[in-house]
Parts: sequence; structure tokens; C-alpha cells
Amino acid sequence: MKVLRILCAALVISALPFLSTPPAQADTSRIKDIASLQAGRDNQLIGYGLVVGLQGTGDSLRSSPFTEQSMRAMLQNLGITTQGGQSNAKNIAAVMVTANLPPFASPGSRVDVTVSSLGDASSLRGGNLIMTSLSGADGQIYAVAQGALIVNGFSAQGDAATLTQGVTTSARVPNGAIIERELPSKFKDSVNLVLQLRNPDFSTAVRVADVVNAFARARYGEPIAEPRDSQEIAVQKPRTVDLTRLMAEIENLTVQTDTPAKVVINERTGTIVIGADVRISRVAVSYGTLTVQVTESPQVIQPAPFSRGQTAVQPQTDIMALQEGSKVAIVEGPDLRTLVAGLNSIGLKADGIIAILQGIKSAGALQAELVLQ
Repeated sequence: MKVLRILCAALVISALPFLSTPPAQADTSRIKDIASLQAGRDNQLIGYGLVVGLQGTGDSLRSSPFTEQSMRAMLQNLGITTQGGQSNAKNIAAVMVTANLPPFASPGSRVDVTVSSLGDASSLRGGNLIMTSLSGADGQIYAVAQGALIVNGFSAQGDAATLTQGVTTSARVPNGAIIERELPSKFKDSVNLVLQLRNPDFSTAVRVADVVNAFARARYGEPIAEPRDSQEIAVQKPRTVDLTRLMAEIENLTVQTDTPAKVVINERTGTIVIGADVRISRVAVSYGTLTVQVTESPQVIQPAPFSRGQTAVQPQTDIMALQEGSKVAIVEGPDLRTLVAGLNSIGLKADGIIAILQGIKSAGALQAELVLQ
């Protein structure tokens, strides 16, 4: 049986003038929670390595020639001669190793690494990553990774069936990389601080600058912050203040944050996220669903006894169309609670609400940005 659901588009009948409502009060957050330090960003590292110790789930050396070349090069570096025939072992796999170098990381500290299969290995479970150098975008080696792999997924295979849960060709090595070189930039050498908002917004940037300046006037006698745009706030270091102490004092100041009203829709998963500041003008909405049910019942026709006929299959298809009665409802959203209650009152599922929100946006009654993922 095949069931084909054809969802009719939402019909926006009318839109009345928007009812003015007082703006919602913004949330209060610490500066360290809404902004990051420009000089304190992560740096990505990458490397190529080998995973050994797999139980027959590694790369097939014929399909992945680079794995055999890497294995021979590794053994030669260890003083082992590899001249001879081709190896058929499947307990080794070529992998790409990635990691994030945290800001202000010092030599000797450890970071987590992610290991991903590069060849046709079916699973990395039980493997061990051998020493792999990790380089930055400048080509310099900043860390060395090695250790046992942790795989979250598993795979079971038989003669006629295979069961796989999660991803078995990707793994992690907690604290698997040791930092060998620190970044050339020094935090103490900076003459100012640049704060970057994680969610750019002009109102929030101005409020952050005002809060920092109010603190600086009371503490140092002069303003030190200036918003550059919707994301960056420049903070000048007073002459008699240590930069680390200044950042520690600023990051704990609280600011009322503000973000644009958004409705985020993921049609693949049916996820709908509605921001607190989303408003909807009063609209009348009608929504209908057409369900088409297709049933295949093939009939087997046998030939008459002692005849030269052949057995045949005669197709038989039954199609039934069912259209649910749609109703008209008034939807109005002066606040988030009322908006959600109005949408739920129509008795729709996620796909229906998505269609209605898209129709309301087309009618100009949705006072928010509609983001489709």
C-alpha cells in the first residue's frame, strides 16, 4: 500500500492591521556568554595518519593504494624492510585527523582529536591511532596525536542482513593530542581588546559599549569602549591596567541582549523554532489536507489444465481520495504564548503549521524573518 499525502497550501483569507503591543523585555546575560575575544579564537589543525589494530574492518589495500604506501613508509622509518609481495591484511586504515587548537594553549597541554576514515574501512572500532602530526594553515606542526579510538556506532553483519547504528567510520580520541608549539601571537602584547558578538545586533553592541563605559568611568575615570558595527566592540586598555585583569572585570558585566525576531523552519525534520519577539497580525486562515491512497492488489492468473498457457500476473490498482474538511480560524499573535495557542487550536501537525507560517509571511502579516533550513 502506498499512501501519498498532498498538502494543500495554506490560504490566507484576510489580514487586518497589526495590533501594537509593548516590546518584550530583553534577557540579561554576561558579556562572556554573548561575546568572544577576537584574539582568543580557536585555530583548526589537520593531519594524515594510520589506525592499526582493526579486526578485519580496515582498508582493502587494493582499493586504497595510499594506505599501503603509508604503511610501507612508516615501516621503513622504523627500520623495517618492506620489499616483497603485497599485503592482504585489513587491520589498518588511513584516516584524517582534525582538532581545534584552543586560544592561549601552551606546550604540554592536551586537546581532543577527531579521526575519520579516508579509505574503504567499514569500522574503526578497536583501532589505535599511531603518532600523527597536526599542522595549521601556515604549514607548521602545532600538535602530535596518538591513542586509542572511541567509536559510538556499531555494525553487525550476517549472510543476509546487516545492522548498523551510528557512524562506525568516525571516532574520537579524548585528550589524544599534545600541544608542541604555541601560537605566535601574544595576548599581553595587544594594545586593546576587540569583543565579537556571537549574534550580531546593533542594539546589543551599543548596550555592551554603554555598560563597559559606565564601569570604566567609575573605575578608571574615562570611557574605553566603542562599538564598531553590529558585531565588534573595541575596548582600549587604560595605561595603568593589566590586560588580563581588565578582561576578567569586563566579561562578568551583565547586558540586556536583543535579537531580531525570527522563525526558523526545517521542513525535512518538521522542526519549528519561534522567537520570543515574533508577532503576527490578525489573519483568517483556512487549511485543508488531501490524502490519496493507492492500493496495489495484483492477481495471479493460472492457465487451464493441460494447456500451453503461461502463468501471468494481472495488475489491479485501487485509488481512493479523501479530503478532510478544512475550517477557517482567526490567528493572532501579540505574544509568543498566544501565537502558539492559536496555531495549536487549528489542530494541525508540524507540516501544516509550516505551510501556514509561509502563507502568513507571504501575506505580510508575519512580523519576523522566516528562515528556511
